[in-house]
Amino acid sequence: MLNATLTATTAPAARSKDSLGCLSNQLGRDLELDTGEFKFYRKSTVDDQASAVAMHGSDRGFLIGVSLKPGHRRRIYSAHRWTTHDFSQDSVYIRDFADDYKADLQRGFDFVLIELSRAFIANACYERNGSNVARLATLAGRNDPTLGHFAQILSLTLDRKSEASPLFVEQLGIAVGTHLLDQYGDTACSSFSKTRRLSSLQETRAKDMLLAKSQGSVSIEEIANACNLSRSYFIRAFRETTHRTPHQWLLEQRIDRARDLLRNSDYSLSQIAIACGFSDQSHFTRTFSQLVGTPPGTWRRQAAG
Repeated sequence: MLNATLTATTAPAARSKDSLGCLSNQLGRDLELDTGEFKFYRKSTVDDQASAVAMHGSDRGFLIGVSLKPGHRRRIYSAHRWTTHDFSQDSVYIRDFADDYKADLQRGFDFVLIELSRAFIANACYERNGSNVARLATLAGRNDPTLGHFAQILSLTLDRKSEASPLFVEQLGIAVGTHLLDQYGDTACSSFSKTRRLSSLQETRAKDMLLAKSQGSVSIEEIANACNLSRSYFIRAFRETTHRTPHQWLLEQRIDRARDLLRNSDYSLSQIAIACGFSDQSHFTRTFSQLVGTPPGTWRRQAAG
């Protein structure tokens, strides 16, 4: 796995590789979502066939892998010695692409991976406290339930890319980056000023911007700039003020609008889905059922008495 080339070859050199250097014919699942600022991947092997990977350093940034299941093992060469790491579910590795990398992947894997640019880490540090240090600790095999939770969400998002809200994906990337800086960032980067609430004007402006854009296409950066805040600070302050993330708040507003239309109009479910900013009726039904506890058609019949 990883952005790598196989060091031992008996098969033809022309075998195709994916965007991270994995041999495509060894992957049972190969999904990618490129937002421009973050890249998310889901990579899993067909079987437990071993492979060796090696790559030279580059300026791509950092790669974070989160294991979705136990059983993977890899030997990594670093500081003139080999170390072996076993991965359980929620085990994590962090790679700095600037460093040369060499590893034996001894068993199959199922990983969600997050690629963050060095510029993203530097900007996130600067937003926190004016430091432009861009370093994360490199590690392998450490258990991190929080990243494990993010990975589960990302795996579902990758499976349903067509339904993924840009606003939600942006928030998820920022949340992952914030956690990484908190837990594994350089000391100069890991501190963050105490969260504050939005002012009434900022709260109103943020909510108006969220509601004004259809399909969640407004970005956190746009809203944060309008409030004269950094993105990370804005998300924390919005959550402190509303007890919701911007995406959660927007979903609740759409569901409230949908309930009003279900009760007071004869629109079809597909018409209501589009009117309320959902990608299609299926997406609307799933979201409504999750938040309300019953499908929209059933809710409409019950509301009609």
